[in-house]
Amino acid sequence: MIRYDHFNFNVLDLDRSLKFYEEALNLRPVREKKAEDGSFILSYLGDGETGFLLELTWLKDRKEPYNLGEEEFHLAMKTDEYETWHKKHQEMGCIAFENPEMGIYFITDPDGYWIEIVPVRD
Repeated sequence: MIRYDHFNFNVLDLDRSLKFYEEALNLRPVREKKAEDGSFILSYLGDGETGFLLELTWLKDRKEPYNLGEEEFHLAMKTDEYETWHKKHQEMGCIAFENPEMGIYFITDPDGYWIEIVPVRD
């Protein structure tokens, strides 16, 4: 049996990303690993309800933005409070793309990663 563990995004400004993920998706740090030499920090975020973890990796020497290609990959999250989250994300100004026909939208984090918001459907 294989079980999921976490999903990773590399970030340039860990504090900015932690603030974004808490405000935008209610994800908060559940554990952290710091390199003894200060070269990196791994911060694992969770929602407190499921086993999902998002690992944010900060590298001390990284100064230039990460190349995210043509944004053909993304993280998807489901919610039973779709309208509430949509309104919040509109207010935050982080909605990058909406597809009303499919009933989904995408937000972007401070580093440009796309996160799909999907309503729970019966």
